[in-house]
Amino acid sequence: MGSNQNLRAEHEVSHGRWLAEQDTEKVWGWNTPAGRLRAQRRAQRIIDGARVQQNNHVLEIGCGTGLFTAMFAATGAKITAVDISPELLAKARLKKLPVTQVTFLEKRFEECEVDGPFDAIIGSSILHHLDIDQSIERIKALLKPAGWIGFAEPNMLNPQVFLERRFHYLPMFAYTSPDETAFVRWKLATKLRQAGFRDIAIEPFDWLHPFTPKPFIGAVRSIGAFLEATPGAREFSGSLAISAQHGAGG
Repeated sequence: MGSNQNLRAEHEVSHGRWLAEQDTEKVWGWNTPAGRLRAQRRAQRIIDGARVQQNNHVLEIGCGTGLFTAMFAATGAKITAVDISPELLAKARLKKLPVTQVTFLEKRFEECEVDGPFDAIIGSSILHHLDIDQSIERIKALLKPAGWIGFAEPNMLNPQVFLERRFHYLPMFAYTSPDETAFVRWKLATKLRQAGFRDIAIEPFDWLHPFTPKPFIGAVRSIGAFLEATPGAREFSGSLAISAQHGAGG
């Protein structure tokens, strides 16, 4: 691992420690009524994108507190869930997910050769913490031929996401780590295509802010559905749903 990667990993471990000292899922906005709906929808987009099925061998990158791991495990797949933060993994293990189905490991996903290959590789808001070019190559190496990936990542064209990344040092954006970025979908699609992935689909989605008051959730979801279907406007959605298949095999 190069010095830049080492430094990036150190930053992520430090940030994970800070997050674990907080009410982590509150910091991320997953524990509000709107946040829970966002999480469920996001998990389903990831599951559908990676074609996760019962008894699949699945690698979840950056599992954090295990919030999404629990939803992924509901498919009946066997999940190897990895994270670089021991403190966040301690919270994940408190969820008491079945050990016959879910294995939590403290390691970088690049070190998962002995645990693979995998039918699918998935994650929620993790690729933007990593060196994307190296990560795509490692993901491809860990996937079975014709295996699938499914991720949900921040959309750089969304105004809030852009401001978070541009001004991450401000206290109001303390939940962002210093090295994280976000993606522009057509640039990411080009990287995946050049790496040999096929059937690439990257779709903007998610207009429901986690702090939307409960009485307004229905209206915001309806407006969001309209915007997601509207060319131009959809490009400013908060997240990107990413799906692609390993180019080898049939």
